[in-house]
Amino acid sequence: MTVKMPIHPNLYALGAIALWASLATLGVTLRHVPPFLLTGLALVIGSVPAWPLVRQWRVPAGTLALGIYGLFGFHFLLFISLRLAPPVEANLVNYLWPLLIVVLAPMVRPDIKLRPTHVLAALAGFAGAAIAILGASGASGTWSWGYLPALASAFIWATYSLWTRRVPVFPTAAIGLFGLVSGLLSLLCHAMLEPSATLSARDWALIAVLGLGPLGAAFFLWDKALKTGDPRQIGVLSYLTPLSSTALLVAVTGRALSASIALAAALIIGAAVVGTRAK
Repeated sequence: MTVKMPIHPNLYALGAIALWASLATLGVTLRHVPPFLLTGLALVIGSVPAWPLVRQWRVPAGTLALGIYGLFGFHFLLFISLRLAPPVEANLVNYLWPLLIVVLAPMVRPDIKLRPTHVLAALAGFAGAAIAILGASGASGTWSWGYLPALASAFIWATYSLWTRRVPVFPTAAIGLFGLVSGLLSLLCHAMLEPSATLSARDWALIAVLGLGPLGAAFFLWDKALKTGDPRQIGVLSYLTPLSSTALLVAVTGRALSASIALAAALIIGAAVVGTRAK
């Protein structure tokens, strides 16, 4: 008799992180597509694999609201920020969400206690993310009100990730409903706020990859990780996202690996090891 070993929650998180690593590269390749149109189409496409499980989409209104809050609210505020603030700094502020997951975990989840090791690992991870992003792109060093929606988007993703364990248990397939509704809302924003656009066959192919990967399967894996894992460890691991994203961009654009990326890798990987070992 074969005993099926359960998959560790951190592996689900790493799967989502691996898919999110391609988000920046795909976004740069599709930068000519209006952002709400891009997000809307990708989220709708990402929901398609869950359509056969539509019977599992029956969730309370509060749970659906939480899903829309997370998927639509995060992207809406992030895109507003990228329009109002320098994109490098806005992206850095947005990457406060892993730190917020670690710090807010005891407030949202009373069963979880925050250890100094988790805080130090989260701070080291954020330092690594800052070095990776700023070292790759440079920074203007000026203040912009656009940083506020970037901070709000980080808060939304962190609290959404934690609150999924505070609502009645729902099937992971229901993430498809969250993505579908959020995608339709994004398309409505496109119709109201953006000019129309004509997409080529290549655009559609890349949008399908974006939807089925970082804006689709990644959300299902993330939900599985959050339902069974330790949010403090997952939050620290999440700093692998900006590192892997930046490294992939460097590889695709043919740029040389810089000392800042190497230092960022050391900080983030070290933080991930320490954070996941802390009990």
